[in-house]
Amino acid sequence: MELEMKEETKKLNDVINSNNFRDLVKVLDRLGRLSSKFDKKPLIKLLNHENDKIRALSVKNLAKLEDITLLENFVNLINKDRSSDVRRESVSAIGRMRNPINKEILIKYLDDSDPEVILQAVRGLLVFKDDQKVKNSLTKLSNHPNEMVQEVIKKEFYGNGTNGFDPNHTLSPDFMKNVTVQGDVRDILKFTPDESVHLTFTSPPYYNARDYSIYASYKEYLDFLEEVFQEVYRVTKEGRFFVLNTSPIIIPRAGRQYSSKRYPIPYDTHSILIKMGWEFIDDIVWLKPEASVKNRNAGFLQHRKPLAYKPNACTECVMVYRKKTDKLIDWNIKQYDKNIVEESKINGDFESSNLWKIDPTFDKTHSAVFPLELCNKVIKFYSFKGDLVFDPFAGSGTLGKAAINLDRHFFLTEKEKKYIERIKENVSQSKIFSQNKFLPKFLNVNNFKEVVKK
Repeated sequence: MELEMKEETKKLNDVINSNNFRDLVKVLDRLGRLSSKFDKKPLIKLLNHENDKIRALSVKNLAKLEDITLLENFVNLINKDRSSDVRRESVSAIGRMRNPINKEILIKYLDDSDPEVILQAVRGLLVFKDDQKVKNSLTKLSNHPNEMVQEVIKKEFYGNGTNGFDPNHTLSPDFMKNVTVQGDVRDILKFTPDESVHLTFTSPPYYNARDYSIYASYKEYLDFLEEVFQEVYRVTKEGRFFVLNTSPIIIPRAGRQYSSKRYPIPYDTHSILIKMGWEFIDDIVWLKPEASVKNRNAGFLQHRKPLAYKPNACTECVMVYRKKTDKLIDWNIKQYDKNIVEESKINGDFESSNLWKIDPTFDKTHSAVFPLELCNKVIKFYSFKGDLVFDPFAGSGTLGKAAINLDRHFFLTEKEKKYIERIKENVSQSKIFSQNKFLPKFLNVNNFKEVVKK
């Protein structure tokens, strides 16, 4: 072991003397575990290196030694170095020592202007969180302007304290399984139990773009969505997903002397969702063939005048949100039986990027339907077999069809009667219902209200 250390030190000195930046980074990156007998002098020398990355890697390696004699070196770097990475690694190195004499130093850095430095100081102090002074210093950060600092403090001191098994997490009410309810979704959700849904995937009616989605103003439209999505939040189980498909919409101009108006629905909706507690996870872009969308650049093609350019809208936004929780996704997965997890795994090819190339679908009844392929992907990626999948704006019911085919249950709500008939056609095409305990049911709001009471 001692011979190995000498060889590592010699190799490090040789690279330092060669002044080869790439080799030096490679060696520092691969130093691995260091014993107490490791010669720290070469690394201490590198703390004055002109390159930020070299200094940061040197601190990171010195931290492995957990050597209290290095405390002054680390404090000097925190106070004088201009690199956020170097300062962060230095605070982390002090915390890693787990030495009570460092508590006051770490408390001092809770007031730093760099949130990364604060977070490392917090991590170092959490070892001593039973100490009243440390606890008081940390809990003061619960209203810190940085959201990451807030999240750590709230989880450590104000979380629900249980990360164990929740017997209700995988369950959903039988009276909601493979059920479609006709009526205003807001009326239906009033009777829907808290935390009863595992996944919601929907595409709301676009603002004044169809005869079934007319609103007095854009504000009224957004207020409507907020009301619905607040209820979706309530009925969603802890830490589970809400996937929202929207896109900007163009309202044609009232006459040649007026301009058309383009409404950024995904972006306006996003801020509403974040305020109500949804956590943003991913943005997926659904890309359609250009030939399938309305041509907006025919005029520009002829005159090519600046300012008049309008690209064809070939994409829609598939935004992924998670109901806020202090638990990691691993907790959600561990609630399931191992066999269910195994059976729900995504086999074969999968979408490795956030650009999904899917052809649109055209339906004889509904003018804006989900492609079955899109529903299949979302259900596979964000739910387990046996879960309850919800679409508050069901349209032709493609999500229900996909859910049944993938061994999930569906809960659909739809206002328009003509689309209810299309849903019946869609879900009846599934061959799986013959083996399914929960045959599809179609209810109105009053029927559903009575079923809930039973």
